[in-house]
Amino acid sequence: MLRHDLIHKERKKRMKFYTEIKEKFCQLINDEDIWSSRINVVNVRSLTPQEAIGNPERDDFPLLKGKEVMIQADFRGSKGQAFTDMPGNYSGTLRDIFELPLINNFQRAIFTASINAVLRYLGLISNTVHCRDKEPGICATHFKEYIKSRFSQPRIGFIGFQPAMISTLSRDFEMRVIDLDIDNIGKRKAGVLIESASKTNEILGWADLILATGTTAANNTLPTLLNEKPIIFYGVTISGIAYLMGYEQFCYCSH
Repeated sequence: MLRHDLIHKERKKRMKFYTEIKEKFCQLINDEDIWSSRINVVNVRSLTPQEAIGNPERDDFPLLKGKEVMIQADFRGSKGQAFTDMPGNYSGTLRDIFELPLINNFQRAIFTASINAVLRYLGLISNTVHCRDKEPGICATHFKEYIKSRFSQPRIGFIGFQPAMISTLSRDFEMRVIDLDIDNIGKRKAGVLIESASKTNEILGWADLILATGTTAANNTLPTLLNEKPIIFYGVTISGIAYLMGYEQFCYCSH
């Protein structure tokens, strides 16, 4: 198959992914008032690092380094958050948001955060607000014990840079880590080499278990991670999509 044919096939796969999310969401929401009323505008804004994560025990989180920003959607007082590298503010009805073409990370983050806020408002999900202060380290410890209880001693393919988890998990498991941040690639963090996205297929084949940041739902990379290997998504970004698509999510200390 020619390269441009592979690229076209991959693009279709990714667009189909978001179409399926919209369809599953629409099956839940039949209330026309929720879709269109100006009273129910979804307001989205970027949070400061302190608003998003407080004062954690380590200073190498992407939020604190300015590599990512947390945006927050508010629907009738219910909050939904999503990580993105394209922050900004937005205000519109749910229908407006579902008509966005989802062609960049900003639009996909708005879409993802809004789903989180609305599903939280409806009482269908709860883990939509990021953990703070000492909680990332607490979450990492619980994640380690959860993995041991479920999978014993798997080789882990870790997608994304979450320093507390990498530091904690690497003490007990063989790991390979992928990140998109060029400042991390090629360096060792907690003794683990951070590799580039070009190694994704190789690492997916090597690993017994995939742990992937929920941010993949907003940056258009999630569909490439789905294969026959068990996968667990971590973080608040994917809360709503995990509910809609039946994905496993671990987010022990989120609110």
